[in-house]
Amino acid sequence: MRILRVIAGEFKGRSIETVSNNLTRPTSDKVKESLFNIIGPYFSGGNGLDLFAGSGGLGIEAMSRGINRVVFIDQQAQATRMIKKNLTNLKLLNRAEVYQNDAFRALKVLGKRGLQFDYIFLDPPYKKDLYQQLLEEIDTQQIADKDCMIICEHDSNLVLPISAAGFKQVRTEKYGRTTTITFYKKDDDNE
Repeated sequence: MRILRVIAGEFKGRSIETVSNNLTRPTSDKVKESLFNIIGPYFSGGNGLDLFAGSGGLGIEAMSRGINRVVFIDQQAQATRMIKKNLTNLKLLNRAEVYQNDAFRALKVLGKRGLQFDYIFLDPPYKKDLYQQLLEEIDTQQIADKDCMIICEHDSNLVLPISAAGFKQVRTEKYGRTTTITFYKKDDDNE
């Protein structure tokens, strides 16, 4: 098990335990710090969705920096248990929802509930190229607020589409040899 830390905000320096298996790849502190400097670095409220949440590091960082509520989704029971443990340790459970579910089923449920998000973190397993389908489902379920930022962490060998399902790429940053973050917003030209 690796221990990561909250980079900034209310819980700066506090530890986050990670899931200890080969199915989960936590976002490194360096990448996390950089991506939040791009989208924030601090927030005055809002709602986040941490899909493929793993140990919950991205959603917890967002909450530490001022996001009101985060919904955490992961398919693995071990991951959702760890997210709940981390949220409990930081006394954040009352500002979060944690579900063990398949990503696409979860998006349908969130859409039926009429929830909308200001920030959506997508970090599926690198081997699965799900980004196009995920963006399409996010659009279909209408869960992205009009100013929503979608943050996709992916393998650097994978080039994501410039536009997909009503969203357009606004920035791409490469970290080391393996990790790239691609940022999407709604494409106003398609409305």
